Amino acid sequence: MSDPRVLILMGSDSDWEVMSEAKKALDDLGIGSEVHVSSAHRTPERTGRLAREAAGRGIQVIVCGAGAAAHLAGVCAAETELPVLGVPLASSDLQGLDALLATAQMPAGVPVGTLAIGKAGARNAGLLAARIVARGDAQVADRVRAQRRKMAQEVEAKDAALQGKLGKG
Repeated sequence: MSDPRVLILMGSDSDWEVMSEAKKALDDLGIGSEVHVSSAHRTPERTGRLAREAAGRGIQVIVCGAGAAAHLAGVCAAETELPVLGVPLASSDLQGLDALLATAQMPAGVPVGTLAIGKAGARNAGLLAARIVARGDAQVADRVRAQRRKMAQEVEAKDAALQGKLGKG
């Protein structure tokens, strides 16, 4: 795997079940990443340092997963010029709606790209991070295009199988 280009942060180790989807997406495309637990509320200095120092370590995108008040992505976005992608997590009684709103409702000047709640959002965060990295790396761009072609072929194969079952193939 190459040097890390994407930093994945989560507020708690219990978030790994969901956030591992972002890492899997990046791994599938051969993009190196590093993963840390760092809380916007319990370790704010550490979180700020990770965000501030990321670009100097070759990181190009930060992906943050957080639930409830979900301040992690916003804190990171306030500390870096790198793109920050937020994945709202369903860790409270509100099933992630609180995290979605907290992640999406950033003040003007502190942008956070907000993905869907949960595993699909985490996977898409990894894929979106890959597309951002691909803008400056032709090899990654080729792998992203190949992944998209494979996905399309899988859909076409499923349709062909369905058509066969319906007697139309």
